[in-house]
Amino acid sequence: MSGDQHGRYDHTIHVPPMPTAPPPAPADGVRAVAVAVLNLGGLGLGYALVRRWALMALCWTATAALLFAALPADPDGVPALALVLYVAFLVAAAAHGARVGLRTPLAGLRRAPLALGLGLLLLVAPAGGVVLYDGARDEATQQMLLDRLDQADRLVEAAGGKPFGTARADYDRALSAYSGLRADHPGSRAAERVPSRMKTFYTTVGAPFARGDYCAATAPLKYLRTVPESLPGTDLGELKSWPDDRLATSLYECASAALTAGEATWTSQFGELLTAFPESGQARKVEPAVAAAVVRTEKGLSGAEPCSAVERLRTLGTQIDGLTAGRTGVGDALDKDSRRAAGSAAAGAYTCGVDQYRDGDFDAAQTTLTDYATAHKTAKNAARAKKIAIAAEIAQTVPAAGKSLPTTRSGGSISVTVQNDSPDEITVLYTGPVTGSFTLKACGSCKAYPFGSTLNPSFKPCSDSGKNYPQRTISLPVGTTYFLHKPMGDSLATPASDTAELQSGYVYTECAYTLQRLGSGL
Repeated sequence: MSGDQHGRYDHTIHVPPMPTAPPPAPADGVRAVAVAVLNLGGLGLGYALVRRWALMALCWTATAALLFAALPADPDGVPALALVLYVAFLVAAAAHGARVGLRTPLAGLRRAPLALGLGLLLLVAPAGGVVLYDGARDEATQQMLLDRLDQADRLVEAAGGKPFGTARADYDRALSAYSGLRADHPGSRAAERVPSRMKTFYTTVGAPFARGDYCAATAPLKYLRTVPESLPGTDLGELKSWPDDRLATSLYECASAALTAGEATWTSQFGELLTAFPESGQARKVEPAVAAAVVRTEKGLSGAEPCSAVERLRTLGTQIDGLTAGRTGVGDALDKDSRRAAGSAAAGAYTCGVDQYRDGDFDAAQTTLTDYATAHKTAKNAARAKKIAIAAEIAQTVPAAGKSLPTTRSGGSISVTVQNDSPDEITVLYTGPVTGSFTLKACGSCKAYPFGSTLNPSFKPCSDSGKNYPQRTISLPVGTTYFLHKPMGDSLATPASDTAELQSGYVYTECAYTLQRLGSGL
């Protein structure tokens, strides 16, 4: 080619394309471990060093979800499922980070050993977080137990305004809560406060005693004696014996009130006192209280209702016998009270019978005084009791016979002969200025008169000279005498009565005969 001829040359420069990611680095195990350890911290810092921002954000999201589930700290801790899922996620992030970091150069911290050291150092943060969380969880547990203690306290406070029978269920629940704190959480602050709470518990339950309501106090005080069994291992100090003297006093006072009022509950209460607290001062007052009750009841024999006093004395004697059964010591003294009550009741039966007679209750008076005379044949009132019983029997047929109380007077100036014109043996009772009775044998040859015989003007019983009528002559004073002829044995004849106005200068004959009913006449 000639020199003046020029040619053109084109020069093209080739620029290679920029890589979208750093070229793979040589495999580095230390770097892989560093990325894995940094990911175990939960913040995805290993992904940050290898520029995996989306994966780092995923780590933050997982950690935030765990914190949301764990906070605030709860006594039950982190839900087990959430914890398992989070740990599995961290393990997966560490494994994935190790695989990525094996051949990916680091950004920022280019030296793998330094990154590994930082990762190990940062693991202190989650470990410290676990420690702090455990502390917060313990505090939450303490607060929960304190709340449980407060709830029990409120139960006791509310129950204090109710009758014990209604409030007992609340007391049981509160006591169960106190017991649970001591048994299940012995080292907790709440458990340590239980002994101090028990004083309030005791004074609240035993409040009826403080008010002087002794009968209402017995049940709660008995309940308090069982409390130490519900709190084993708890030092209750003086509270353990706190109910004893109060219960003894309540049993005594309640029984004494019942004894005074005539209620039957006193025996069980005194019996419980003598059994539970035999050496107490209250137990020593039992016998004097019973003796005083006997004396007090005896005074009623001279009052307006002697029969009530007699019945009360009999009941007292029976009740005292029940109280002394199986007891020595105080039982011997109570036996004397029982004998005195029974003796006074027996002696008071005479006064009771007289009172019944005066009140017109002749049937009761007859029974009472007959029993008295039979049981007390040598008593000074036995003879008069018999006479009043006779008058009471007559007065049941002839009420006028009971208008005055018979005396022990006997005899008189007027002769009265009583004959029996009856086939039945009869008892003749009479009362008036003089009271008495006697028996006439049956008339063997006599028969019952036909019904209506008394309507015949010529009817004259005891007038057959051929018959030997059983008879008896008595002497009576002037005045009105009431007679009652009463058939003996199984006779179906009914008693008959007659009223005689006796005057001086006359001789009287009284005849007993049988019709449809037993009649009599002068």
